[in-house]
Amino acid sequence: MFCNQCEQTSKGACVTVGVCGKTNEVAALQDLLTYVTKGLAMYAFEARKKDIVNQAADRFVMNALFMTLTNVNFDPLRFKDAIAEGVGLRKELQAKIGTINDEIANYEPPTNLDELITEGERVGLIANDENEDIRSLQQVLLYGLRGVAAYAHHAYILGKEDDKVYAFVHKALATIGSVTLSLDEWVALVLGCGEANLIVMELLDAGNTETFGHPVPTSVPLGHRKGKAILVSGHDLKDLLDLLKATVGKGINIYTHGEMLPAHGYPELKKYEHFYGHYGTAWQNQKKEFANFPGPILMTTNCIQEPKESYFNTIFTTGPVGWEGVRHLPNGQYEELINTALDMPGFAEDDPGQSIMCGFAHNAVLNVADQVIAGVKAGDIKHFFLVGGCDGAKAGRNYYTQLVEETPDDTVILTLGCGKFRFYDQELGDIGGIPRLLDVGQCNDAYSAVQIAVALAEAFECGVNDLPLSMVLSWYEQKAVSILLSLFHLGIKNIRLGPTLPAFITPNVLNVLVENFNIQPISTVEEDLAAMLG
Repeated sequence: MFCNQCEQTSKGACVTVGVCGKTNEVAALQDLLTYVTKGLAMYAFEARKKDIVNQAADRFVMNALFMTLTNVNFDPLRFKDAIAEGVGLRKELQAKIGTINDEIANYEPPTNLDELITEGERVGLIANDENEDIRSLQQVLLYGLRGVAAYAHHAYILGKEDDKVYAFVHKALATIGSVTLSLDEWVALVLGCGEANLIVMELLDAGNTETFGHPVPTSVPLGHRKGKAILVSGHDLKDLLDLLKATVGKGINIYTHGEMLPAHGYPELKKYEHFYGHYGTAWQNQKKEFANFPGPILMTTNCIQEPKESYFNTIFTTGPVGWEGVRHLPNGQYEELINTALDMPGFAEDDPGQSIMCGFAHNAVLNVADQVIAGVKAGDIKHFFLVGGCDGAKAGRNYYTQLVEETPDDTVILTLGCGKFRFYDQELGDIGGIPRLLDVGQCNDAYSAVQIAVALAEAFECGVNDLPLSMVLSWYEQKAVSILLSLFHLGIKNIRLGPTLPAFITPNVLNVLVENFNIQPISTVEEDLAAMLG
């Protein structure tokens, strides 16, 4: 295997087993699914030129890309089925437009699982281009597409799609598979991925707010109350809503974990009385936290780790998530999960614990924009920091905790993503009634942060890059890559990124990013704060 798509890769790439728990067999099946998906995309791209659109193929490509994102699916049989489905959809398009003269487009995989694994090892991940900078940009593009697919999945299940996004993804995958472009042309295609991701995030924002209402500032207990319990982790709000509906009157309290925390701010979710509080912290701590939870766990979207034996039989997956041997529930079919919760002990007593605030998405912040602007003009607010992104287990992430702790009292910190768990429970006070720490939401809610920044720029009649705003981001997986590409597409500069730079970025590609966007690796808190506030 060869995998360098996440931040925690071992020595630049995982080659025997993934740090995430991915085996060589699963890695090969993911690579083969990617290969088959490229072939399907090539046919879909050509079919669009003839005004032929296959909606099932469009959605399959997104789901297949999402399945190969870090910490989503580790179930070999699910990949075997997906490979067969992708080939079937390709043949449907082939029957309509004729055969494309390309090896990838017409690839016929075996049907035996062991042979599929061997084939995955043979075809590899990306086109075999001898230019390492081209390979680097191919990887940036592919990983960015995986992030786009994740957000598109969330938007699609809420009824939001855009054919422009599907068309771009097909074009991009077809290009990776069959065309060698110049370095500048590859850079342009990579920025196009950022544009597509921005469209998807806007769709997702609309889907979330139309379905669940605009988030409102909400106090969330970090403790628990007596009674049966189910823990929901991942990112999917629709799965959570379906579970809340299914457990009305069952005597079961529903808790969030990880990036599900911002769900407590949505009016259509928080109205359920048995939707109680937040348990645990970020995804990388789940083995310890899940083992101590006295009820079953529902894992939605990505972030699953290999379940420990102590809770292997009480964790369930849904949607694109999978782990070999773990019970998988079709979306909304939660009877088995509920029965497991009723059989487990639940919490024996009340313990409300500390409370923290969430719900400061763009609508909530812009409702107090006049106060924020007045605070800036009066000199009460000197600077804004966006400290967001992914958390992870690798050393170096305490930087973000220390950074937030050392920000001056006349600054405001916006945060989103699971990176917030490095400092989410700190008491930083307020400025004129506005909390200094504002939780904008999930990584999925990056669009909210963009909207806030754009609104402030408009209010002060300047560009986003001219605001007293510093972006300090942490990355782990491919959704962070797609968000970063969206920021580049918007022309946002001076972003600090850590805890390390991606292993798939070559020095020459990094130089292009530095020259065009002044992207910088994080250094020390003292040096970075001095530079940002200088």
